[in-house]
Amino acid sequence: MDAGRARKIADRIQQIVAEMLERRIKDPRLGFVTVTDTRVTNDLSEATVFYTVFGSEAERADSAAALESAKGLIRSEVGRQTGLRHTPTLLFTHDPLPDNARHLDDLFAEARARDAEIARRAETARHAGDADPYRRPEDRDGSEEAEEAEGEPSERAGRSAT
Repeated sequence: MDAGRARKIADRIQQIVAEMLERRIKDPRLGFVTVTDTRVTNDLSEATVFYTVFGSEAERADSAAALESAKGLIRSEVGRQTGLRHTPTLLFTHDPLPDNARHLDDLFAEARARDAEIARRAETARHAGDADPYRRPEDRDGSEEAEEAEGEPSERAGRSAT
């Protein structure tokens, strides 16, 4: 089976499931559910529906139970609207991506706070040694400057082979 066709069917299944959850499924256990993605195998035998639930772990568990109980109704509607000979088996899976993104946002916020603390401390910090640790020509002894100014070779310079 063509992977492009499977992707189109996955998109259509995602629309159907989202519409069913919004309008037709009236289970009180079903919380604020968002269908984030759907993937269909290339042979169209199985469709994995990824979803997120806004709320606590208890609300997530209740929504998972509500989705499992409504799976048959949703599957029959998917079969009716897609017109497939064999309707794919639906598998509802909680999508961990938003939770991971939230965790990364928390880590970035912590890193920004630490960077701000380091920058705040750096404003009042002083160097451990001299402010300018490098030697300048004016700091040298007078004898060295005199040799360099005259252009005479020093003793360390190589001797000519005469």
